[in-house]
Amino acid sequence: MFKLQNKITPFLWFDNQAGDAAALYIRLFGNGRIVHTQRWGEGTPYTPGSVMAVSFELYGQPLIAFNGGPHFKLNEAVSLFVQCDDQAEVDKLWNGLIADGGAPSRCGWLKDRFGLSWQIVPKAHMQMMSSGDSAQVGRLMQAMMKMGKFDIAALQRAYDGA
Repeated sequence: MFKLQNKITPFLWFDNQAGDAAALYIRLFGNGRIVHTQRWGEGTPYTPGSVMAVSFELYGQPLIAFNGGPHFKLNEAVSLFVQCDDQAEVDKLWNGLIADGGAPSRCGWLKDRFGLSWQIVPKAHMQMMSSGDSAQVGRLMQAMMKMGKFDIAALQRAYDGA
């Protein structure tokens, strides 16, 4: 029997791509695993044996991807926030998540091909935001507002006033 380890777990509603989404996220992040796959049974409105829900982890964070049909759609009101160690990680995750039909947005936000919104944010940005004076943070914010994918070097230049 499957048992959740955390009191609060994000639950993501997909039409019928829960398994594909979980597999993509685990492959991209490289630190995750499928914990449990639950299948639809007889007498349900879905094909018996097809994936109903996938419980998985990314960096120890539990998530559930659910195939509930087209009744509800993911939107930007909820996103997954990812702190990246460096530009290489920002680039890898950004490019991997917008591939095959995803869409970039502004200020580090994007939508993957399944419609899930993500914020791909370098730790350096968070550090500058919390440690700078009002002028530094203002310049940082102005630079950030012009970006789609974060460029750490450009953010640092803006923060430094260069």
